Amino acid sequence: MTGRPDPGVRPEAMEAGAICARAGHSQREMREWAESYPGLFSAKPFDAALYSTLSLAMAFGGPWFTPEQLRMANRTSLWAFGLDWLVDYVATSPAEVADIARRCLDVAAGGPPVPGDDLTRMLADIRDELASSPAFGELGPIWRDELERMLDGMLAEWRWKNDKVTPTFEEYLDNADNLGFSFVFAAHWIHVTDQGAVTDVGPLREAGRAVQRVIRLLNDLGTYQRDVAWGDLNVLLLDVGRAEVERRIAELAARSRRLVAPLREEHPELAGYMERQMDFCAGFYQVGDYWGAL
Repeated sequence: MTGRPDPGVRPEAMEAGAICARAGHSQREMREWAESYPGLFSAKPFDAALYSTLSLAMAFGGPWFTPEQLRMANRTSLWAFGLDWLVDYVATSPAEVADIARRCLDVAAGGPPVPGDDLTRMLADIRDELASSPAFGELGPIWRDELERMLDGMLAEWRWKNDKVTPTFEEYLDNADNLGFSFVFAAHWIHVTDQGAVTDVGPLREAGRAVQRVIRLLNDLGTYQRDVAWGDLNVLLLDVGRAEVERRIAELAARSRRLVAPLREEHPELAGYMERQMDFCAGFYQVGDYWGAL
């Protein structure tokens, strides 16, 4: 998964053009959201390329989805970037991180946003939009659970860094919820699920969590230099060599595909989205990163 692309295998130009056009529509929406919540997205790393590459990731991950169908994946992933910034680079104590988590969970459960707090204001707007979807009654608790898992993972990583504790490779990988893929996927799942019975909840969550672990390691391989410069944790700082991480990625990716495969018949769009997100990241992190410079 981490080799160089074959120059003889190229996507159809017409398909790529249509996908990029949908991404452009989403990028303009992202810029509007950023302007609507200036307290969350005013830092320098939220540059034009972040909005562009993030919208491209969603569009190429689900080329069969319209911009409206990708709206919640885009909006929730952007919010998660804002959350990550506040937790990793603004918060100065574990109590502050715990307070961020408490405020977010209160809002996700139906509470009002905190006055003057763009993080909870945007989350409340996301919650209200999701609540209008037919599947929210069944999948809303899963979305809240994924949010709590992500927040717990972020707090665990913050403590590791603050206390100068080096987790084991397995401990680090088991904390992959801090990446937020499963949280974003839950929101996307709710948004694109029409009226009708919600099925295969357990298998879809298991497959999404497996994909999330692959993306966690791909992200680390691609962002090692930035993580060192910014003081972030990275799997390559755990006395684990690149070859070992690449071997583990291959194993985890194979397992992810085995979990996704049986879901294709009943959930072709969601199954395809998960697998394409994994493959997109395998290419993306060979070359670039989402964040702009500090």
